Amino acid sequence: MFFQRLKTPGLGHNSYVVGCGEGLAVVIDPRRDVDEYLDLTRENNLTIVYILETHRQEDFEFGSATLAEMTGAKIVSGCHELFGDTDIKLKDGEELEVGTTRFVVLETPGHTPESVTYAVYVEGAGDKCWGVFTGDTLFVGDTGRTDLTDPEKTRENAGILYDSVHARIAPLGDQALLYPAHGAGSACGGNISDRDDSTLGIEKGTNPVFEKSRSEFADHKFAEKMARPPHFRHMEEVNLLPGRPLPSPAKFRVLQPREFQQRMQEGLVIDTRSPEAFAGAHIASSYNVWLDGLPAIGSWVANGSSRIFLVVDSPEDIDTAVKSLARIGIDSVEGVLLSGVEAWREQGLPIETLATTSAHEVAGWNEQERVQIVDVRDEYEWNEKHIPGAIHHFVGDLEKNLPQLPKDSEIVVHCSVGHRSGVAASILKRNGFERVHNMLGGITAWEKLDLPLEKSDKAKT
Repeated sequence: MFFQRLKTPGLGHNSYVVGCGEGLAVVIDPRRDVDEYLDLTRENNLTIVYILETHRQEDFEFGSATLAEMTGAKIVSGCHELFGDTDIKLKDGEELEVGTTRFVVLETPGHTPESVTYAVYVEGAGDKCWGVFTGDTLFVGDTGRTDLTDPEKTRENAGILYDSVHARIAPLGDQALLYPAHGAGSACGGNISDRDDSTLGIEKGTNPVFEKSRSEFADHKFAEKMARPPHFRHMEEVNLLPGRPLPSPAKFRVLQPREFQQRMQEGLVIDTRSPEAFAGAHIASSYNVWLDGLPAIGSWVANGSSRIFLVVDSPEDIDTAVKSLARIGIDSVEGVLLSGVEAWREQGLPIETLATTSAHEVAGWNEQERVQIVDVRDEYEWNEKHIPGAIHHFVGDLEKNLPQLPKDSEIVVHCSVGHRSGVAASILKRNGFERVHNMLGGITAWEKLDLPLEKSDKAKT
């Protein structure tokens, strides 16, 4: 049996290719750029005949339509109207037989109303379920968030999800392998495990959905308070199609420094280098969104109509940056700076710098009340623990909700390690705050030094 998990960097997205015997293959929840699926199946003499969707994904664009067009495969989903335009709609309990493998669809709402799980039965395993493709219903160590359809119904949806897991997935047996649509780093779950591999048996001993009562679990999901990136709304629309092909050929140009300087006035600059590199030298008014953070952070600073000009660390990063934005529906990259900031500064063009600092230094400043600490993490992270005296401004909302502080204030921004605070520092600089410091190492370094932390009142209750 052929099996391969394909991970999408920056999104925590998992898709899968399953060989089903007789040279036939099934792809589960493919992303927008489909070359890797085509290459993988060709190299292994497999023909893609079906594409299975577990739900209408919110955090990335589907590649189902493109993959179906290129292979002749049929798109399979559940029956709910939120699946949109698919070829085969299976009712709860119906089967899809592919070669020597059976896929049984189970309706498992809660994360979203249309969510389904595919229970897989393979040749030679008798009536035992080999594995389950759970979408965002059940993750390794976590479950999907339950606030997306309506934040006011977070608790109600959590109860529905709890019932789905216990009534539909748990009976498949402890031996069943777990294959969710997301892993660590996804915006669709609050505390997904770093490990990819699990079974239902392992989850029954470790996952909150099994360890808590129904009411306790509902309270647990209500307390997550995860941010909803702007591109989620866009995905709800385009994934009804399901998904759009990538624009071809790429429309952006690699620009010489002086041409870049002229053209960047038409839109916005996103510098994809590390926070440390950005701090050393950068183009004025640019956003600092590190390369791996583009899928998660990109839609907080840009949208599909933004005219984007990129600064990258190396030529190899251009394709990654453009593709990362395209995966969340942003196809509007118009230019990339040739040879990056090095070429820019060699032309004598103006550069700016940004201050950085350490947890040790900030602790001293904080005791002396010399600085205002701004925590830019998610609300649930803030509630769990934060630095005494800090104020909270989530990085995604920062530009439209700037701190009510004088522009000459001494400000220290921090997140968990320094990447999101790099974004925040660049936003504050763009908006006239000149004395901004990025605390590298973030709250992780603060904890390592055993410095004081406190919980919010929400976390205490």
